[in-house]
Amino acid sequence: MLTLALRTLRARWTPFLGSFVALSLGVALLTATGLVLAASLDAPERHPERFAAASAVVKGQDTLRVPTPVGDRTEKLAHPRPVPPDAVAKLRGLGRVVEDRSFAVRAEGGPAGLVGHPWSTAAFAPYTLDAGRAPRTTGEVVAGGDWARPGERVRTDHGTVRVVGTVTDLGFEETLFYTDADAARLSPAPTQLVVDADPDAVRDALRGTPGVRVLSGDDLRYADADPERDSEALTAVNALFGTAGGVSAFVSVFVVASTFAFAVAQRRREFGLLRTAGATPGQIRRLVFAEALLVGVLASGTGCVLGAYTAPHLAARAVDTGLAPRWFALGEATWPYHVAFWTGFAVALCGVTAASWRAGRTSPAEALREASADSGAALTRGRLLTGAVLLLTAAVTLALALLGDPGDLLHRKTYVSRPMLLIGAVALLAPLVVRPLTRLLTWLPARLPGAVGLLVRENAATGVRRTAAIAAPVLVTVALAGSLLGATATLNDARAAEERARATGDFVVTAPSGAGLDERTVDRLRAVPGARVSVSAASEVYVLEEGVALIASEARAADPEALAATTRLPLTAGRLTGLDDDSIVVNEEWEQHSVGQKVRVWLGDGTERTLRIAAVMPTGTGDNGVYVTPANAPGARPDRVDVALADGADARAVTAALREAVGPSGARLLPTDRWLEANRPGTDRTTRHGLLLVLGIALLYTGISLANTMVMATSDRLRDLAALRLAGATRPQVLRLVAAEALTVVTVGALLGLLVTALDLAGMRAALALQSAPAAITVPWTAIGTVTAACAALAVASSVVPAALALRRSAPHSPKRS
Repeated sequence: MLTLALRTLRARWTPFLGSFVALSLGVALLTATGLVLAASLDAPERHPERFAAASAVVKGQDTLRVPTPVGDRTEKLAHPRPVPPDAVAKLRGLGRVVEDRSFAVRAEGGPAGLVGHPWSTAAFAPYTLDAGRAPRTTGEVVAGGDWARPGERVRTDHGTVRVVGTVTDLGFEETLFYTDADAARLSPAPTQLVVDADPDAVRDALRGTPGVRVLSGDDLRYADADPERDSEALTAVNALFGTAGGVSAFVSVFVVASTFAFAVAQRRREFGLLRTAGATPGQIRRLVFAEALLVGVLASGTGCVLGAYTAPHLAARAVDTGLAPRWFALGEATWPYHVAFWTGFAVALCGVTAASWRAGRTSPAEALREASADSGAALTRGRLLTGAVLLLTAAVTLALALLGDPGDLLHRKTYVSRPMLLIGAVALLAPLVVRPLTRLLTWLPARLPGAVGLLVRENAATGVRRTAAIAAPVLVTVALAGSLLGATATLNDARAAEERARATGDFVVTAPSGAGLDERTVDRLRAVPGARVSVSAASEVYVLEEGVALIASEARAADPEALAATTRLPLTAGRLTGLDDDSIVVNEEWEQHSVGQKVRVWLGDGTERTLRIAAVMPTGTGDNGVYVTPANAPGARPDRVDVALADGADARAVTAALREAVGPSGARLLPTDRWLEANRPGTDRTTRHGLLLVLGIALLYTGISLANTMVMATSDRLRDLAALRLAGATRPQVLRLVAAEALTVVTVGALLGLLVTALDLAGMRAALALQSAPAAITVPWTAIGTVTAACAALAVASSVVPAALALRRSAPHSPKRS
């Protein structure tokens, strides 16, 4: 059987080339993504950066710890507490104590993400001067890197400063060092300090002081800004490449199964001859399985080699785009090769299973077939049953999600995976609609003068298996592009609509560089005549739900009266005016969300309180946090001011006064509509890269499958094309017919992809409506049009070129005269 399979592959290599290439690429992607995932699992610990040369760092309370029946639950505090003054006094007796202060800086001509520090902390990195001197007086700074030189004056959002020195860029931050006095003025509440003393002596001195932590050795990394950024980045790498690997497996099975099914349908006469020669159905099935086994082994081995070459470039690209930390590199893991190889082998066998059973049912009479039309049912009972099960599964899971947890449908993992069920169902059931859809598309062309339209209609409608096989990859690409990009666009539009509905003021003032607004700026804004000002600050509130889950919720702290004048909250119960220092506004996602109920919460600095629910908001898209008064947001600095014009106020005078009020601080003043446009919700970088990677994989597979299937279909119809030439058709007419058929089949696939997109986005719209965030479906027509055009161009080229070559080799001839 293997000998016969080898001879078949050698003699009929064209039908297997597409499966080989698709499977090789699939295994290569699985190998590469597996190697990247293995590297992320075995990532080394981060080393200290800013305080690598420090003896000990003492941090104030920065973690909330709540005991539960199943153990302590912890969350990072939004507003860490400073080290208590009595503890600082004890530490000063041990050695030099340096208070660490960090604050955002925005400088003209400076790098993004610039951070200010006191100069006294520079030695703990250690930073060393490579030009100039240290800052000594107010207004003097030392710049990190080469973006500024000594002697330059630089305008910042904290005033104009003079650069007196530069330090070598250590690679982990963009920094600007101020004098200690200036840093204390700009960041008055340090939450950690460096002690130049033995760490054990520091721990002994602070024994019994609650909430403080003493860091030394490798633990000094927890004193760096965002110490969890590497683990968060690696989690994003896992999600990104895990999704890519899953899509690769799904699409490769899809393509391989489609290609094998079409190849088996084309070989009906061959299998009929074998049956006439005495081959049993079991032998035919084993022959097809043997062919798939050979293709699977060769393709999987090739894919592992390609993956080993691709993985380092993929890891380097992840680092270059900022998705992975700078130190990220591949390890020595070998298990991804085993997983990829055997997955590819299993994909080949799974892809050919249905086709082998169909081949085994071929009767000896098929050897006498001359026509290529589908005489039997193009939709087998197995295919119908599988498609119906997938469709029912998609419908039931959608209904359960809508009835139970509609918000789950808005999560990235869900809206990336859900289209797969619909794609599989529609692709399997496609033969049911191919013939009527094709006749509908070609109804008008078939009635125009000439025979091209009529021939296109009859060829596409009678060759249902061929049409469905060619339309399948187009369906995958259009459905993925429409569903994934449409889901993100619909969610972003819903979030933007929520923000528009809330913001009813005329202006919005935001803090520079993500820092807080200073008190003088806030006072100047409040003093502007004719302006109704609502000052708010970002914070967090923590709640223990079901006695075991500690959940953090984003919170805004604002005066309720001022807030009501500039913001319209979407309340489902209660009133905003009922908010006071003993109450809270929550959303329906909370376990307790009835007006009047009392909830035990922890504030942003860890303070425990029991607050009464004053009002309830809907869950929405997930951006409806909670609202508290400033008294319940200790440590939160105002970062946003909403301004509404008072009745009868002169808009021009108020605008000019507002600009004058924010001028010295560097804060940004924008009309509300412009602020909404500038802060319109968008897709984050990790999600965007993940979607592009998924769509790139889909488009790549589509190209392979389309090219292969079109070449197979065209080579199988050479006798039909020759007959058209003998009937009087010119060579250009035949090529136009081939191109028109290819465009018709691509259109069928695109319409089926649009059907999947519509069904998928309809489910998301229903979820948004149940979350009280109704939004119109946003279909990414540009992306759909682009991928459809690419599919059409590829299909036409893959059908016209082989047809043209075949017609050139075999010119028509007339029958001999007697």
